[in-house]
Amino acid sequence: MGSRDLESTGKMVFNIAKADDGVAARLGSLKLAKSAPLETPNFIDITSRGAIPHLTTDVMTKHTQVRGAYMAIEDFVEKYVKRPAPAIFAASEGGRSRLHSYTGLPSEIITIMGARRYPAVVAPMGNGAKHLSILTSTGFQSLEIERYCDNILSLRPDIVIPLADLTFDKGTRSNKRLRRMLERTDEWVEAFFKTLDPDTELTPLGIHVFAPTLPIEYPLQWEYLNRLSEDHAHKLSGLVVYDADTLADLEAHSPLVSLPRLSMDSPSSPHEILRQIQLGIDIFAIPFMNGVSDEGIALTFQFPAPPRIGPDNLPLGINLWSKEHQISVTPLADGCSCYACTKHHRAFICHLLDAREMLSWTLLQIHNHHVLTEFFKGIRSAIGDGTFDQKVEDFARVYDPELLHSTGERPRTRGYHFKSEASQPKANVAPWRAYEDSNGDDPTLAKEVAGLVVTGGPEVDAESPLIPGASATELDRNGFAEKSF
Repeated sequence: MGSRDLESTGKMVFNIAKADDGVAARLGSLKLAKSAPLETPNFIDITSRGAIPHLTTDVMTKHTQVRGAYMAIEDFVEKYVKRPAPAIFAASEGGRSRLHSYTGLPSEIITIMGARRYPAVVAPMGNGAKHLSILTSTGFQSLEIERYCDNILSLRPDIVIPLADLTFDKGTRSNKRLRRMLERTDEWVEAFFKTLDPDTELTPLGIHVFAPTLPIEYPLQWEYLNRLSEDHAHKLSGLVVYDADTLADLEAHSPLVSLPRLSMDSPSSPHEILRQIQLGIDIFAIPFMNGVSDEGIALTFQFPAPPRIGPDNLPLGINLWSKEHQISVTPLADGCSCYACTKHHRAFICHLLDAREMLSWTLLQIHNHHVLTEFFKGIRSAIGDGTFDQKVEDFARVYDPELLHSTGERPRTRGYHFKSEASQPKANVAPWRAYEDSNGDDPTLAKEVAGLVVTGGPEVDAESPLIPGASATELDRNGFAEKSF
């Protein structure tokens, strides 16, 4: 199907160029009407309040190859007493979708919209039978199916994810809770398609549906997957996978096998990305991308991995808070062609971090985007020439298994980004605190407080009290003041 045909029909096309039978890496291409093909495997960015952290639109366009952005409806539907409706719904479309217009993203950037941020903050009250709990900048709200569908029609993202009853907690879920999760998600997906018909309402607007698959074992989930396969497959443009280990189960549901797969199974390292690609993931949303930039970490890995030299593994990145980089005038990564590495060096970015200058995180974000972009290019090349699995093994032998952790300060976070949980340390370092000596007292403050009540002259080498002990006449005689009458 040509680009002109795509624009007239509004349909999405996903072509699989290479894939082995069963669970295996796939090489493909995803094409929407108004965007260049997204070669897969690939990644999309995760936004915060509609913006890619540390990148303005002009910087993103000029210095990165961002192809898509995940956005959460909870970032836009805050409630204010003096505002009748969220500002985004009053934005003019200007010949493109309201979501693209409001956020300033170019039309060729693929927008993917779900209900919750990724990763999401656990809702204290949980979800209800008819609503999802979301966290906006003004607090938690209930989001019903009808309201969510109305918002989608108004904002017109390129891809929408129907509501799913996900809890995002770290504890073990009972079978009863898992069954309720499946039942609600099944009902919500059914209600979504009853409210919004893909053929008559969504596709003409250029909106495509990626159905959620749940992080639940197959014996419990098979009925839900079977319903997706038999009743909804023709309405779907893709799948959202919350547990990559469930991909093997899709082989029993052939109408779902050829759909593109977006991983929301939060990979914690490039090793985990490679593992999920081996399981058949096509597109990734990668939370650690923004996290490492915030922490002052510059990624340095590449795929294929370089030859191993010496007994030690190579690090996946460098910590720019480390003193060893403060006088280094070398690029962040040897041979890197990104803007940060060709125009600046480690010492300058260390200086910016020490000064808490926002440019430091912008340069790190540009660099880390470039590293991941080249990483996925290498992956696609290896899948194409049949050497991917061997190169994954080489990568595991050469690099450390985990990413570095920062020793410095992150940019200050906001309450609507992260809610504190029990016994969790504060995300932001206090901007000031009382100076304490070894006894836990502040000697300077103690003297100042004492000075407020001392009436005699100061002792030799003692600090002068805040309220002088002499009269105005004595001060005038000594030249410290002038009497006024």
